[in-house]
Amino acid sequence: MNRRNFIGRTAVLSATALLPLSSFSLMRQPKYKMGYQLFSVRTDMAKDPLATFKALKEMGYEDFEFYGFDADKGLIYGYTPSELKTILDDLQLSITSGHYSFSPYLGKADEALKHYVDQCILAAKAMDSKYITWPYIAPEQRTLDNFKLLSRKLNHIGEQVKEAGLGFAYHNHGYEFEDYGGQTGFNIILNETDASLVKLQMDMYWVMHSSKLTPKELIDKQPGRYVMWHIKDMDKISRDYSELGNGSIDYRSILPDPKKSGLEYYYLEQGGNFKTSPMQSAADSAEYFKKHLRQYL
Repeated sequence: MNRRNFIGRTAVLSATALLPLSSFSLMRQPKYKMGYQLFSVRTDMAKDPLATFKALKEMGYEDFEFYGFDADKGLIYGYTPSELKTILDDLQLSITSGHYSFSPYLGKADEALKHYVDQCILAAKAMDSKYITWPYIAPEQRTLDNFKLLSRKLNHIGEQVKEAGLGFAYHNHGYEFEDYGGQTGFNIILNETDASLVKLQMDMYWVMHSSKLTPKELIDKQPGRYVMWHIKDMDKISRDYSELGNGSIDYRSILPDPKKSGLEYYYLEQGGNFKTSPMQSAADSAEYFKKHLRQYL
């Protein structure tokens, strides 16, 4: 090595030594696209979906989870799934999961549910989405017997969706961790659904809000099953939603190992309690995530 090369290499090494450890992680190419749950900006999506997508892209979001499939009209945000896919392709964006309206079918005949799932499958395939997600059950449905019924329905849907070449997942809130006759709804779902058919979308806010176990501890019980995460913060006083970094959840300490989780996609989210506006909250959370959490994902 000649003197000039030696001096140049030494200068690079010296400069590198001054970088904080997190900078090495930040220099890596992220493994996952930064995602957002579009329920968070539902008013903006209702007014102008295209402008909203463009603004979210400017913030750094590249992947999305939608909600609001109108099965009767076959529309999402006023577009057919194929039209929406064209818009996303033009913007180099993607929708990898959707929250579909399964709750009304919990007490209906299996044939009605099967027909609805077929419609969901067609929509997901048209958008090139990998996952169909059951997001919610209504308050009047939250009983021990209904969680057992739900588990059977989840298995049936999971089998139907898997046969179509897609993935199916269940999204938790807080009520699954309440006591129902000595059991939690979440444990019923864990124990009475087939892990090969029904994956899980962990909402970390609700786990920290209502579960006795941490996200890491839940994943330890069934590693590889939590293929999607929702990441949102908790207001320090009201325990309502908050922008990332403004709340009480220290994600730098509680984020699980993505590989152990089986993680494929994550979505930042804030369903309400916006500091100024939904879009400003999306921007604030994006900036915090890129600065403090991107290195982990």
